[in-house]
Order: sequence, then structure tokens, then C-alpha cells
Amino acid sequence: MQPINKYIVVKDIDEEVMTESGLLLSGEDMDKMRYCKATVIKPGTEVKVVNEGDIIYYDKRSAFIMIIEQEPATIIQEKDIVVVV
Repeated sequence: MQPINKYIVVKDIDEEVMTESGLLLSGEDMDKMRYCKATVIKPGTEVKVVNEGDIIYYDKRSAFIMIIEQEPATIIQEKDIVVVV
């Protein structure tokens, strides 16, 4: 599998988010957040910003999901990355 141009295949990371008061946010609350944490599985042929294995936050409103090799994979564009951890 090789994404082309500025597309990137990522795998979302499930994370627990705790508020300042110590409450864990539910999955429903997390769905309301605009940005999602993920690991870069494979960057496209023209991607310069991230490498395979990098942890990123991306704008999940611009992402789409495909089934690749019997597994769901999230596809984003390089421009949708907001933070590289």
C-alpha cells in the first residue's frame, strides 16, 4: 500500500481525557472534539512534514475511512495535520 501525493494513512489512538476536576470524558464527549490523535501508518509520496510512526493530531472533519487489507484505516491530507507530537 502506498498513498500518493499529500494523502496519509493513519490509525486513530483511543485516549482517555480527564478534565481538571478529575472526570473522564466519555466517548460521546470525545466525538464532539474537533481534533483526533493518531499514528502515521504510511505517508504519501509528496508528504514532507511527517514520517511513518509519528504521533499527530488532525482535523477529523476532513478525514475519511477506507477498508485496507481487511482493516479500517483513516485517510487524511497533509494540510489537515495540526500538531506533530
